[in-house]
This record gives sequence, structure tokens and C-alpha cells, in this order.
Amino acid sequence: MQPDEIIHFDKSIIQHGPANDRVYLMKLDPADLPEITNDIYNLAKQNGYTKLFAKVPAQAISHFAALGFVNEARVPFMHKGESAGYFMSKYLDQSRAIPQNLERISKVLELADQKADTQPKQTSNSEIIRLSLENADDLAALYGEVFESYPFPVNDPAFIRKSMLSNTTFFGIMTDDRLMAAASMEIDAEWQCSEMTDFATLPEYRGKGAAGKLLLAMDHAAEALPLNTLFTIARAESFGMNIVFARAGYTFCGTLHNNTQIAGKLESMNVWHKQIISR
Repeated sequence: MQPDEIIHFDKSIIQHGPANDRVYLMKLDPADLPEITNDIYNLAKQNGYTKLFAKVPAQAISHFAALGFVNEARVPFMHKGESAGYFMSKYLDQSRAIPQNLERISKVLELADQKADTQPKQTSNSEIIRLSLENADDLAALYGEVFESYPFPVNDPAFIRKSMLSNTTFFGIMTDDRLMAAASMEIDAEWQCSEMTDFATLPEYRGKGAAGKLLLAMDHAAEALPLNTLFTIARAESFGMNIVFARAGYTFCGTLHNNTQIAGKLESMNVWHKQIISR
């Protein structure tokens, strides 16, 4: 499935397309307010999308609420360490507003809470390394093998290289010169926050604590950067990933309903956040 397109909409950045069946306002430029609320709504209507999704600072939420957007997750101090960031949604098809597996989503959060103060079993001593442009082909191959489809074209080496040269740092675990697991920090220097994302582990390497080790390494790396807040958007039905973030001291702050297309189907996503203690 072809990933959705990322474009500039005036001075803001959006992603839209049939894969996620939505318009996603990824980066709002305040200069585009208030007109951009109607602009993205019209774009969605023209293409028959069923969801509008926006990441906005607290100062902008009234503009979106006026058009019927609802808050699905709130990350404290996400915007420059001064104000909260909000993940807001508007559904053009109300059936999409209802998560498909509420019972499992609830069980995932319950178990993550129970395991927050426990430690995972570490069965591998593999070293975490910061990946470079030379690793782009290996990264793309890893993501292509792990994910049948993904919201962004991470199986394309050119996309990986472009991301590395802009705002994304990838970390990985190598075994016998093969990339077995990886994840990334997608840094927003303006907002002074980072999304911890793109976790992937080859099937034969799972169950060895790779995701937790990668997250710990990225958390340490973030402490040396001018960042205030770390966050993630994790698959709401994944016991493993939600437990990883709970154990790492992240706090759950909301669920994005039927938000993201992964492996051929729309999935609800949980938002977790963490403040960098040194700040």
C-alpha cells in the first residue's frame, strides 16, 4: 500500500491520503490560523476521508474546537516546555470514532500499569549503536520485512536518508553484522520535544528486550539535547510496546481512535509522554 503524501499547506505541514484515510496536520504554523482549520476540512471532504487529525499547541485548540475537533490526547509541556500539546480529531464518519477492540485496549493499559515497576528479562547483551547514512539500506530492509505497510515510507532508503539529514536519529542493534532491531528519535527543535518511534524487531530476535534497550538508549541521548518532552504514539493493542513505555517511566495520556494504518488495517494508538528530569 502506498504511503500517504506529505506536503506543505501554506506554511504548515500535513500528511493526507487514502492509506490512513485522513488529513493529518503534522506541524502547524500559527500564521495559518484560523483559515487552516477550514482548509484541511475541505481537503478531507473533497477526497472523502473519514478523519481529520491535528497536533496543536494549547494556544490553538479553540480554533479547532470551534470546528468540532475533540481532544483525544494531551501531552503536558510538549510545546517548548511551556504549554501542552494536544492531539485533536474530527470524524467525518462517526463509525470511525469507535475503537474496534475496546476490551483488548483496556487490558493492554491495565497490564502496562501493573508492569510499570517491573524489569524485563534481558536475554541479550547486544550493543546499541547510533545508525548513519551508511545504514539506510539495512534500515529500509528491516522495516520492509517487519511491516506489511506503515504510515510513512520507512522501507524506502531515500526516505530514511532524507529523515536522517533533517530531524531524525536512528538507533539499532546489530548481531553478526545484521541489523536486528531499530527505533528512532524524531526531533522537533522548535517545540523542544521528540517522538520516540519506528520500533521494529526481526521475528527471530523478539523476546530479548530489544525495544526496551533501544528506548533507554534514546532517552539517555535525549538528555544531552535541548529537549523538554519525549512522547510516543504506540499501537493501542500492543501489549509489548505499551509495557515498554510504562516501564521506562512514560505516562499514558490518551487514545487516538482508529487513527493509523499499520499492516493493512486502521489501528487505535496510545499516546505516552515523559518529561526530561534534568529540565
